[in-house]
This record gives sequence, C-alpha cells and structure tokens, in this order.
Amino acid sequence: MYKYILFDLDGTLTDSKEGITKSVQYALNKLGVSVDDLTSLEKFIGPPLKDCFMEYYNFSESKAAEAVAYYRENFSKRGLFENEVYIGVETMLTKLKETGLHLIVATSKPTVFSEKILEHFNLAQYFDAIVGSTLDGSRSKKADVIKFALEECKIKTSEAIMIGDREHDMIGAKENGLAAIGVTYGYGSYDELEKSGATYIVNSVYELLKKIETLNFIQSTVDRVQSTVKDDFL
Repeated sequence: MYKYILFDLDGTLTDSKEGITKSVQYALNKLGVSVDDLTSLEKFIGPPLKDCFMEYYNFSESKAAEAVAYYRENFSKRGLFENEVYIGVETMLTKLKETGLHLIVATSKPTVFSEKILEHFNLAQYFDAIVGSTLDGSRSKKADVIKFALEECKIKTSEAIMIGDREHDMIGAKENGLAAIGVTYGYGSYDELEKSGATYIVNSVYELLKKIETLNFIQSTVDRVQSTVKDDFL
C-alpha cells in the first residue's frame, strides 16, 4: 500500500501559468530580453528556474542567478497568487486524507513560496509536510527535493509514490526508487512523461484519484491474501 503520496505543486495541484510566466517575462525584461508571448514561457513551469534561464537563453551561471533574483522580486509581490487550484483537487485531497493516507508536497518551488500558496488556497491543511527547494540553491533538483522529503518524514520507498506533470518529477522519483504517476492535465505531454519513466499516466484529477484508490486496493488485497496463505502454513 502506498501510505505516502508525494505531490508536485505547479501543474499538478495548481495551474500557476500566469504567475510564473509573467515573473519570467519581468526578469527577462530587466535583463534586456523582450518576450511578448507568455505561452512560450510555459517551459519554465516545473524545472529549476536557474537551469531554465541557462538552457533556454544561454545565460551564464551568474546571469541566470541574477534572472532568478528578478523573477522572485516580481513573484513574491504579484505572481505568487496569480494562480488557481485545478478543479477537483480539494475533493481528491479530502478523500485521500479520509482513507488515512499521508500527503506530502515535494516541489522545486522554494518552500517559503509553496507554503504561502497552499495556505492562501486553503490546501495546507491536507499535507503532513510541504517540502520545496531552498532560496540559496543548495536544494533545487527535483531528485534532491524528493530525497529530502523521504528522509525528513522517514518514509520507506516501497510505501511512497510521486505524482507530477513533468519529466523532472518522473526522473526524480526514479532516482529515489519510487513509482510515479504522470498527469497530462499539467504542462508535460504524454510522450514526455512516458519517455521519462512514468509508472502510470492519467489525464485528469478524477483519474488520478481513481488510480491511487485502485493501486492501494490492489496492494491491500495482495497483502491480505499473502497473510492468509502464510497463516495456512503456520
């Protein structure tokens, strides 16, 4: 049974496109790069920001760090709440908590911002822990965030599953020995999720809830059968 469900935040629990893309646009403008099409900046949703600025705009490490600082300047004032919860997410979280599962947020977004967003949308109450990246960059890769969450909450990898919408979530889960569910209603495509090693892929919040319920029912049934068989031989 997957007792611990780790959730990505952006593109999985909330649709954060507006706040993130506008903050990236603000940072680029500060550095002399003009971008009018916010859709072209959707690729910044999910991965570590510094890596994105370096990969997509060929910024040096120092210039990318400067871009991140400008991004946070705008995001902390306006972009934080230019965001909305996906329809059905609160219902899903409620049902999962009612079954006794432990829910944890594992996101590349800095913990301080993640906590504020989840509190603002009244979602923090559902989570045992909210684990994000650090502002100083010492924990930014998704694999490192997941590892930290597992260690802090003393979770066995066999008892946890990761849920996210981008390849970084799938790869980070795999590097930590976790199964992973990819969701296509966020910002990653089916192909991206499949190629990056998603164990399962779902297309809606409703499908995600049913998948978690099904996996746990199957596993709990197997456990009961194995226990019964074992008892027969004792």
